[in-house]
Amino acid sequence: MKKVILTLSLFLLMLPAMAQVERPRLVVGLVVDQMRWDYLYYYYNDYSEGGLKRLLSEGYSYENTQINYSPAVTAVGHSSIYTGSVPALNGIAGNWFWEDGKSKYCCTDTTVQSVGYTSAEGQMSPRNLWGTTIGDELHLATDFKSKVIGVALKDRAAILPAGHSADAAYWWDTSAGHFVSSTFYMTDLPQWVKDFNKANHTKPGFNIKTNDEGVTMTFRMAEAAVSNEKLGQTGGETDMLTISVSSTDAIGHVYSTRGPENKSVYMRLDRDVASFLTYLDKTVGKGNYLLFLTADHGASHNYNFLKQHRIPADGWDYDKSVKDLNAYLRTAFPQLTADPVLGEDNYHFYFNDKAFDGKDRQAIIDAAVNRLKEDKQFLWVVDNNRIATSDVPEPIKTRLINGITPHRSGDITVVTRPQVFGAQVSPSYKGTSHGQPMAYDVHIPFVLYGWHVEHGESTKAVNITDIAPTICAMLHIQMPDAAIGNSVR
Repeated sequence: MKKVILTLSLFLLMLPAMAQVERPRLVVGLVVDQMRWDYLYYYYNDYSEGGLKRLLSEGYSYENTQINYSPAVTAVGHSSIYTGSVPALNGIAGNWFWEDGKSKYCCTDTTVQSVGYTSAEGQMSPRNLWGTTIGDELHLATDFKSKVIGVALKDRAAILPAGHSADAAYWWDTSAGHFVSSTFYMTDLPQWVKDFNKANHTKPGFNIKTNDEGVTMTFRMAEAAVSNEKLGQTGGETDMLTISVSSTDAIGHVYSTRGPENKSVYMRLDRDVASFLTYLDKTVGKGNYLLFLTADHGASHNYNFLKQHRIPADGWDYDKSVKDLNAYLRTAFPQLTADPVLGEDNYHFYFNDKAFDGKDRQAIIDAAVNRLKEDKQFLWVVDNNRIATSDVPEPIKTRLINGITPHRSGDITVVTRPQVFGAQVSPSYKGTSHGQPMAYDVHIPFVLYGWHVEHGESTKAVNITDIAPTICAMLHIQMPDAAIGNSVR
């Protein structure tokens, strides 16, 4: 009888432990800025066994992951990855957009101050983002006992992924030559960040983003965050670290998708990923962390490079389009009191309501659409209020609709021909850009690795908005509140 009672007592004592939700110690979101899906294989033979090859050989790759909105740009990509949503719902219409007739940067917040330096580069927060992120939902699920930290060279790539309730976000202030944060998160940098900045800095004004060293600096800061904040090491709730590698984008913009510069930065990425995985194995424990690799967008090949191989391509001079359109509309509507077009961004034309002075706004928009349609570089020119009833085919139409943010997107969207993108138009131009709803811009990698991830791959259709619901389902937490995606596991 005593044995029965003892056994029953032990069983009852074990019940709380048995009832605990099983989660990894640490979740790492790794976003490689401007990483086309095919970079996984274009450089495959040159990757080391311990870096990107390790993720592919031991992880699970969703080979047909695509962005289901337009524009495909950095701020929108990072927001959509972590909210599981699109600009129409999460509010991030682009890196820059116009709101109330004023140009606005996605993370600028003049109500906060820089922490770690005195420049405006630190006056940033996630307040323009609508809805929660994976990290916000993890906080809510653990009564804010988890730690969530974002690290990147770009402010928007550190801030938007980490979310509203993040314990910290750190980004690089070029004018200072080191990492900073803002008073949205803290009033002073932790001592370990000060020590890191003292040991790891550049000359003020040096743009580390356009250098391979920017990749290494990012991972070095990520390791310092894991070490000093004891992420995934306390035995308590699951922590989260969001990392974005920005140098791949900056270098790609200057040198495009081919050539020694792009290869060099991806070889550096591979080596740093290998080192970081080894570090996590030692500190958090192999199998104890869940990591996902993805990208915020892809990129087009350089149009001069494509032309050399008889592939149709070209550059679009968007500034000239704005100038010419304003000149045409001022002539067609002499009653206009100012240039009606504020500018172009994200392949959207923004109009200045103050110039209409009570005149027929729709007539002016209609005239602008018809004028832009004369440009043979455009496949479609659409009034954003009429996209749903336009003749734009699927899936392009849905991508355009998903990309319209109320009060922040433009009045007209243009879709260029494939491999035609907004850029400097010159026979000597060797860079690239992105933003359009075409395969080269929207096809991105998505690889799961680590905790409870089996090896394999799938070519089933997956959207960028499925990433957050997938991670949340694995953690057994609610998906972000504006999410429209579905778990793919």
